[in-house]
Amino acid sequence: MNPIAFAFAAALAVLSSPAAAQPACAPGTYAAADGDFVVLAPVPSIPAPGLRYLFRDGRRGATSEAAAPLACRDGLVEVQGARWSRIAFRETPARFDSVGTRLTGLLIEPPGADARRPLVVMVHGSERTSPIGGVYGYAMAAQGISVFVYDKRGTGGSEGEYTQNFELLAADAAKALDTARRLAAGRHGRAGFFGGSQGGWVAPLAATRSKADFVAVGFGLVASPIEEDREQMVSEVRAAGLGKDAEALVTRLSAATATLLLSDFRDGYDALDAARRAMAAQPWAGKIEGEYSGAMARMTNEELRHLGRARFDNLELIWDYDAVAALRKLDTPLLWVLAGEDREAPIETTRAALLGLAKAGKPIDVYLFPQTDHGMFEFTTGPDGERSVTRITDGYLKLLGDWIKGDARGPYGRAEHLTADR
Repeated sequence: MNPIAFAFAAALAVLSSPAAAQPACAPGTYAAADGDFVVLAPVPSIPAPGLRYLFRDGRRGATSEAAAPLACRDGLVEVQGARWSRIAFRETPARFDSVGTRLTGLLIEPPGADARRPLVVMVHGSERTSPIGGVYGYAMAAQGISVFVYDKRGTGGSEGEYTQNFELLAADAAKALDTARRLAAGRHGRAGFFGGSQGGWVAPLAATRSKADFVAVGFGLVASPIEEDREQMVSEVRAAGLGKDAEALVTRLSAATATLLLSDFRDGYDALDAARRAMAAQPWAGKIEGEYSGAMARMTNEELRHLGRARFDNLELIWDYDAVAALRKLDTPLLWVLAGEDREAPIETTRAALLGLAKAGKPIDVYLFPQTDHGMFEFTTGPDGERSVTRITDGYLKLLGDWIKGDARGPYGRAEHLTADR
């Protein structure tokens, strides 16, 4: 999946108007009496002493914003006149070895010791930023779940080389689950994975290599990276109001670039030239991106022969990865949450595959949030077609928490619970 920072860090805007003078907020997670919560965490994009905030209903922004819906006083957070208290999580740093590499993690546990409390390992997307100290893990822990977050190899405090090799990343995730279970021994019940974006490829594979009790996935794909590239381009031409002829042309381009990738850039140049010629007269052709095909089409064959592998194939990605085969091997309960208008990971193939597996008897729950993009973000669309993120859609975070706890009953915002006949 495209190495774009997963969800929160990529979409958060720096808000320019400072709030009225008030005591600086302290990082942490603050809860209301009814279970609502807000996570406050520092991020580089927000100048100190400002913090990122994330509410359970998906509202997010910066505490330095003039219109921020909270205030900080006497070590508490005040929301609409009510004071929310800080949750005293138990946090245990960890180091563990996987495939000859030392990785760094953190176990976050809600207060108290509950042998029935679920435990989830967060398997993150293609981003290179550290999830340790980020809002997502604490948003899960605030719902009564023990959470283990860790830096992928080659990122944060973990050693090794950054990679997008799903097999290797799945081995790391399985080892992370073993580590989390050991650290939380006697204080957890069922244990499994959550994978976001690219983690949707890794988490199910990790579950086939461990004794995971569940897997939850947000805005992931049941398709190969090659299929993702093609579907992104099809989504682009559809968004531009183009017809079936345009879809056929970008499908042809994707087939040519796939041959290049699968042959280590030895074969496929004649097919690529033919696709370029077929698209040459189209005014939209120069704007097509996909995951990589647009960029390849704009390079010369000589450049691709010399630079193609270094630019496009340097992270050990399994281009023709069979995601359906991995799910067929999985018999543990699976939650999959789709973003209805996902441009990064178009859902058409994924939705059909998931519902087909559910119809065949696999224990799969599929939810769809309409009018959301990658990351479960709601958005506005400008005259030029560009989208501006507004918030995480209401209900998404609560759905994840309730399902992992085995108590998903909804409703969850505008979510649709899909069945095999829908």
